[in-house]
Amino acid sequence: MCGIAGYFSNQSKNISDTVLETVAQTLHRRGPDFQKVQRNNNGALIHARLSIIDTSSNANQPFTDASGRYTIVFNGEIFNFHQLKEQLKDKNIHYTSTSDTEVLLYYYIYYGKECLNQLNGFFAFAIYDNIEQELFVAVDRYSIKPLYYTFIDNVFYFGSELKALMAFPIPRNMNWSALSLYFQLNYIPDQQSVFDNIYKLTPGHCLTIKSNTIKKEQWYQIDVATATKKYHHLSYEQQQQSFYNLLEDAVRLRLMADVPLGAFLSGGIDSSVMVALAKNHTQHLNTFSIGFKDSSFFDETEYANLVANHFKTNHTVFKLSNDDLLESLYDVLDYTDEPFADSSALLVNLLSKYTRQHVTVALSGDGGDELFAGYNKHYGEWQMRNGGWKSQAVYRLKNLWQLLPKSRSGGFTNKIRQLERFADGMDLSKQDRYWQWCCFNSIEAVNELLKGKTDTVLKSVLDTKQQFTKFISNDGTLNDNLLADVNLVLPYDMLVKVDRMSMRNSLEVRSPFLDYRVVEFAFGIPVESKINQQMKKKIVQDSFRSILPKELYNRPKSGFEVPLLQWFRTDLKDYIFNEVLNDGFIIEQNIFDINIIKQYKQQLLSNNPADVHAKIWALIVFQNFYKKYVL
Repeated sequence: MCGIAGYFSNQSKNISDTVLETVAQTLHRRGPDFQKVQRNNNGALIHARLSIIDTSSNANQPFTDASGRYTIVFNGEIFNFHQLKEQLKDKNIHYTSTSDTEVLLYYYIYYGKECLNQLNGFFAFAIYDNIEQELFVAVDRYSIKPLYYTFIDNVFYFGSELKALMAFPIPRNMNWSALSLYFQLNYIPDQQSVFDNIYKLTPGHCLTIKSNTIKKEQWYQIDVATATKKYHHLSYEQQQQSFYNLLEDAVRLRLMADVPLGAFLSGGIDSSVMVALAKNHTQHLNTFSIGFKDSSFFDETEYANLVANHFKTNHTVFKLSNDDLLESLYDVLDYTDEPFADSSALLVNLLSKYTRQHVTVALSGDGGDELFAGYNKHYGEWQMRNGGWKSQAVYRLKNLWQLLPKSRSGGFTNKIRQLERFADGMDLSKQDRYWQWCCFNSIEAVNELLKGKTDTVLKSVLDTKQQFTKFISNDGTLNDNLLADVNLVLPYDMLVKVDRMSMRNSLEVRSPFLDYRVVEFAFGIPVESKINQQMKKKIVQDSFRSILPKELYNRPKSGFEVPLLQWFRTDLKDYIFNEVLNDGFIIEQNIFDINIIKQYKQQLLSNNPADVHAKIWALIVFQNFYKKYVL
């Protein structure tokens, strides 16, 4: 796990050593063990290393093959590299390291871009061919590892984080389409970034840059038809056995490391399954949880302790106070480059920070909810599609839900919030309902917030919406919604959160649920195997019921959230009202409608805050970004 960056041009373009060293420094947290800038005839490759496999200097990057023709910078892990190395045994390769980096480079040399389909892992890498004067860049199937890039004046720039590109001499023009999407979703989806000339390489895509041209290709997409043909005919019992075997092998592969390794343990089903399977392959497993000293509503450590005791792990609980969380807030704001307002990033940051004091690699349960219908919105959609008197009753009481106070910060008020969203969703198409349930703000509300600035890019915003809602057909199943989640929510929210916060703390996080074999299995089984009236993530729960503590079952999912509302009304009230959302600054900034900002602040202090704290958090993150990178 590392950070990569560089530039490439077939024309003369000299970037100073000072700039290149600055770029490398932006990636220091991703790779604190070794940094190197390597120039070539057409540019430079930059690498910041977090040593995981073959920690010796032999595996340092940029890494060049024996012929001197090819050089790679690689961020990620190839978990099946031993198998790939075996396939190369007739090539008479003299290896100088025991790293997956070297195997990946030679596999590319012999098989070209076709090598991508054989890789089991997560990655973003760039390979320079100094004979063809060509650069090849690729990311993994689900963008677990990110890559930003731009192509300006025949120069290609790339980096693991936006801050790496901003260290290059690149223009910074605000992307109003991306901003509209950001204030709807609290993150920026698709290839767009907050700047209109910088892009993200989308999941399962690669680029070839040569002779001042750039070619983008999709090398992977989830093949639902093939997956269905492979798994749909199995009985439910056979599905459970297949799932168990696939996930266990995914965990086994991800236990490979030459440094200390552990697992996140939240007390939920997904992380508990990771621990259960890991214990099949290691006797001494370290597990880590966080809880709240000041807010029992969000604390699940009781269940994490239960699982840790059951599997006899070396368990560590980090109990957090409000002061810890507030400190994390400023840490996260300082590290954030592109605006990203999923507030649970604060918790992932702290969990990663404290976990890194003990291990360098951690397993996580990320991906289980998106693949196997674990969110409340999935249960709501299931209820919507299956009708019944309960759904109709919620809809008929729509006016009541509108009157009652709503907030994410308490059990009763959160339930009212969910009931209102459910009732509102019944008036929408499947596609519009999916989008609305992903959003904190409507397109119309965001356009008002941004003073109509997004009028000119409204088509682009709607095109992006259609790009993700197209997965949902009128006669399809709930699997359509899960496929949309894997294309939208997973790569641009959940995985961004984990990558940024773990890398901020130089911690590698591995997600066995996102082994491509597990993902394809998930889309090969019917909805009935995942969710019904009684249960979300049905096959996950049933497949491991015999080995998990029974207390994990039939309990509410409280989520991984932060008590923002409480902070914004107390500790951070002055910061919000007098600094980031100060009336004078808002007017001078000339981005936001001052009247909408005032409405947000009034609602924050009202008895019916609803989701306004999430909207204000998105504003805080943006304002911090704006002051740091735009002013």
